[in-house]
Amino acid sequence: MTSSEDTTSSLPADLLMAEAQLQNAVIAALASGAARRWSANLRFENLRVLPVALRLARALLAKDCPVLVVWPDAGAAALARRDADDLSAVTMDFNQLKRKESSTPDTRVLLAIGPQPSDYDDFEAVCDGHAGPVVMLNGRLEDAAVGIGSVARERRRGFVATWLQAYWLQPLEGGALLRSYPENWQLFRLDPDGYRPLSSFETRPDPETIAAVLAGEDPDGLKQQLKSVDRFLDGLQN
Repeated sequence: MTSSEDTTSSLPADLLMAEAQLQNAVIAALASGAARRWSANLRFENLRVLPVALRLARALLAKDCPVLVVWPDAGAAALARRDADDLSAVTMDFNQLKRKESSTPDTRVLLAIGPQPSDYDDFEAVCDGHAGPVVMLNGRLEDAAVGIGSVARERRRGFVATWLQAYWLQPLEGGALLRSYPENWQLFRLDPDGYRPLSSFETRPDPETIAAVLAGEDPDGLKQQLKSVDRFLDGLQN
C-alpha cells in the first residue's frame, strides 16, 4: 500500500554511505525489540560481503552490542578469521555453532553472513538454537522451497516469514528501492539530474507495482486491470 507520507531516508551516494546507513538501521532495529530476526541486504552484483560483514560486526561492538559472526561454511569462516584477528574469537561456521555446548543461553547478536537455499536446514537449526537476536546479512532464503514436498515447503515459508527487513538497497533499471529501519520502503526514479523519490510503501512493493510507479502509472489501477484479465481468462477456461 502506498503511503501518503513523504520519504525521509535519502538514497546513499556510494557503498560506504550505504554501509553506514545499513549499520544504523540494524542497530535501530535491534534496539527496538520489535523482532528477534532481522535481515539486511545490499543487492549489488559482485559485492564482496566479507569486508561489509566485518565492519558491521565492529559497528555493533562499538555500540556495546556483543556479537557472534557465523558463516555457512568452514572456508568462509577461516577467511574471516584471517582478515579480522580482532574478531577471530567470535567467528565460526554453522557446524561449529551447532556443536557448541553451553550451560547458559547465548544472548549475543548472531550475525549470519550470506546463508543460501542449500544452507537452509543448518541455518534454521542455528536460529532455533540461539537465545539472542539474529541478523542475516545478504541472505537468500526465498527460493529455498523449490523442488521439495508441500509440507516442507510450507514449513520453510513459515521460517522465511519470521524475518523483518532492517535494511534493503537494490538498484533497479531506471531507479532504486530502499528500506532503512524504521522508515518505510521508498522507491526512487533515476532522472537526468539524479535520483528522485517517487513513492513510499508500508510493505515491500512487488515487481508489478515498482514497474508501474517508475512508468508513471497508477499501480492500484493496474492491479485491478490485471485481476479483471485473470477473471476473464478463468471464465474462458471454465
